[in-house]
Amino acid sequence: MYFFYILYSDTIDSFYIGHSANLDERVRKHNTNHKGFTGRATDWILVYAEEFTSKTLAHARERQVKNWKSRKKIEALLQEPTNE
Repeated sequence: MYFFYILYSDTIDSFYIGHSANLDERVRKHNTNHKGFTGRATDWILVYAEEFTSKTLAHARERQVKNWKSRKKIEALLQEPTNE
């Protein structure tokens, strides 16, 4: 299984969008000291995830949401009843 996911950091009040086959390990890595966007904070929490049967589908969903370029649309996605 593959996952499309959204993380949130309260420290920098920002979302991060990605995809991975191992969601728990990926979130752990985002919270380590490293270079890159998520390296700016260590309080990333998983706020949303969707499961897919292939990496291609998970990556396509990631690209779709990133292309929105809209915090409001991401926040609306997080409020959808299917996310509960």
